[in-house]
Amino acid sequence: MTEFAGNCQNVNFADPKTVILADLMCQQLSSVPSKILVVGCGKGIEAAVLAQHLRASVTGIDILTDFDVRASQFADLRRGDATRMEFMDESFDFVYSFHALEHIPDFRAALHEIRRVLRPDGGWMIGTPNSKRIIGYLGSKDASTAEKLWWNLADWNAKLRGRFRNEFGAHAGYTKEELRGELARVFSAVTDITLDYYRDVYSSRRDLIEAMVQSGVAPWLLPCIYFTGRR
Repeated sequence: MTEFAGNCQNVNFADPKTVILADLMCQQLSSVPSKILVVGCGKGIEAAVLAQHLRASVTGIDILTDFDVRASQFADLRRGDATRMEFMDESFDFVYSFHALEHIPDFRAALHEIRRVLRPDGGWMIGTPNSKRIIGYLGSKDASTAEKLWWNLADWNAKLRGRFRNEFGAHAGYTKEELRGELARVFSAVTDITLDYYRDVYSSRRDLIEAMVQSGVAPWLLPCIYFTGRR
């Protein structure tokens, strides 16, 4: 595997949300992972951030290959099918997948593949949209206000027609209960880090986050859910 960590190119990717997730996932491990796989890496920015922040060798796979040239300087980005990965068993210390699982029709096969390529003591982090959300996409960095409005209208249209499901093409995601159940069927340890993530991302508004939790409205207001755990 090509070593990309420590690349001397003067490029710095500003992505505090990925950094926060990296720090949260490292808290669950006894050491910082040295070989990481990003499943559904998109343009590869998150893979590059993980490589820079953790000084790790990072591989990213995606069904599409619209990779950022700069990100390719820091991570091994390649086309790959999450349900039939080309990697040997126990190849990685950690698998990271952010907003990808809901786009994979046979997502259960992808989860089993993630387990297969993890080392026995390896860890994982998976985040998806929260299908209970009232509104979403507010944190989408590359989207205009008009696009965010349109996406939310499309979601509500699908909900009203009873078609707000991934298999119907909606960007629905899962409820926390659904995702926890699917993960628990595959992995030995599953930990919900959703609130930890939002408390860190919106550290200046922790009082608001706690008020949402105490009032019981958090399941409908938090747009995404995040879990981490062990193989």
